[in-house]
Amino acid sequence: MVSPDFETHEVSNQVSVRSGVNLYSSDPVLAALIEGLPQPVLDTLSTHGAQWGSAEMADLARLANTVTPILKTHDSVGRRIDLVEYHPAYHALMRRSVASGIHASIWDASGPEASVRAMARGARIYMSAQVEVGHLGVMSLTSGGIAALAHAPALAQGWLTPLRSRRYDSRVLPVEQKSGALLAFATTEKQSGSDLRAGSTRADASSDGTYRLIGHKWFVTAPMSDAMLVLAQTLEGLSLFLVPRYLPDGKRNPMRMMRIKDKLGTRSTASAEIELPGTAGFLVGEAGRGVSTIAETVTLLRLDQGLVAAGLLRAALADAVHAVRHRRAFGAPLIDQPLMTRVLADMALDVTAAAALVFRLAEAIDRSHDNPAEAAFARLMTPVVKYWITKIAPALVAEAIECAGGNAYVEEGPMARLYRDALSLSLIDGPGNVLCLDVMRVMRRSSEPLEAALRVIEDGLGPAARSTLNVLRAATAVALADEGSARILTEQLAMTVAAATLRRRFPAVIADAYLESRLGKPWRSTYGMLDARFDARAFLDYVCPRG
Repeated sequence: MVSPDFETHEVSNQVSVRSGVNLYSSDPVLAALIEGLPQPVLDTLSTHGAQWGSAEMADLARLANTVTPILKTHDSVGRRIDLVEYHPAYHALMRRSVASGIHASIWDASGPEASVRAMARGARIYMSAQVEVGHLGVMSLTSGGIAALAHAPALAQGWLTPLRSRRYDSRVLPVEQKSGALLAFATTEKQSGSDLRAGSTRADASSDGTYRLIGHKWFVTAPMSDAMLVLAQTLEGLSLFLVPRYLPDGKRNPMRMMRIKDKLGTRSTASAEIELPGTAGFLVGEAGRGVSTIAETVTLLRLDQGLVAAGLLRAALADAVHAVRHRRAFGAPLIDQPLMTRVLADMALDVTAAAALVFRLAEAIDRSHDNPAEAAFARLMTPVVKYWITKIAPALVAEAIECAGGNAYVEEGPMARLYRDALSLSLIDGPGNVLCLDVMRVMRRSSEPLEAALRVIEDGLGPAARSTLNVLRAATAVALADEGSARILTEQLAMTVAAATLRRRFPAVIADAYLESRLGKPWRSTYGMLDARFDARAFLDYVCPRG
């Protein structure tokens, strides 16, 4: 007979969610990539890693993505309010990111961080993205938007102080009454997508020097921001406008939120469809040159998306390694099973290469102000980096979920959210084909960006680079003659620069394994193809050390 109180749910051989870790001190890859930064900067990054790796931050991320934003178009007595309500957890995440300066530190960093501002800010984004991605969108948009406002100094004068503030202020008030402000972008329209010049929103000049904007915007992230940067057509052509939520006289600027997108990922933050029914806007930059006005903005946004994607990859790998270290199958810990070890080590190479690549770009941006070669490298590699890292992210996160098993497939843990969020990154600010077209555009304008990238490769790989450089020159010639092959060149550039950075920053065996498996063999579509002569377990223990 079976006892009626027989226990059927004693839990064994299960793994708790990884939490309570310092995302800086537990990550030797990050430490190697930012080695040499001033010690006070490293100290602040360690503090950031401890805060964002805490169980509290993980719970805030969970809540912000479970209780999603709600649109309130009218108040209780019928007045139009166009208000998005967020869970308090979202505001808590925003408060911490603003306090850390992610939204503005690339513009006002001082002291030891002044000369390494892109690297230091990049490390904070990389760590924050391992916990929650959605709220980082408005951080990037504000940082990039400040670059655009440089084209309108008089207009910027009243905005830069609140935009650079380290205080998050979610109140719906005129910017003059707030302790901090944030920016959104409204560029995409339903009929044009990435073809920004095909937008139909119209901007008519008014006698007071402002413009009246009439049209729609299809995908506006963070619509509760204090102002939006909007592209609209003038008589001179596509132009950029600052559209504040409130006008200088304190009245509400008319704009209507039609609905919030029911998105697959980044669910913590709202993305809205917006109608502009004669909304007031202030010209930013020269009329008819809206696309060139946001050129630096787009560069900064793409760097951020590469950093976010690299952070997602790190989180997925760390979670998978944590799971297999603490779970047994077929009589042994999963980490000791040869196939599992080989798969994870192969994944670790891509995770490390992605981080190396995007931090090399951040380094180039830091150096670009007084080094023309680094500026040329950054012009070419920005679309390359964004293309490759955001492309590999979904496949790698999916493999990590498979390694961790069925528990990773359910929403109670973070990995399902990592996968959904990873899918968004390749869509924004240029999907794959647009990025490859940008690569070709840079190369057609000048040969210097490619030569700068080739010098970085040669410096990193040494004599072994000779044949690789010949391959890249040949691929460039083919792509310039046949635009349809641009993806091949873009991917080869990404992986080769990543390999050169790996050789510069990490033990030689890591770069050797990456070069042999990615560039020395035919293309493969899954992980686990690492040659047996490479110590897969050592790779894992190096990239994800035991806690």
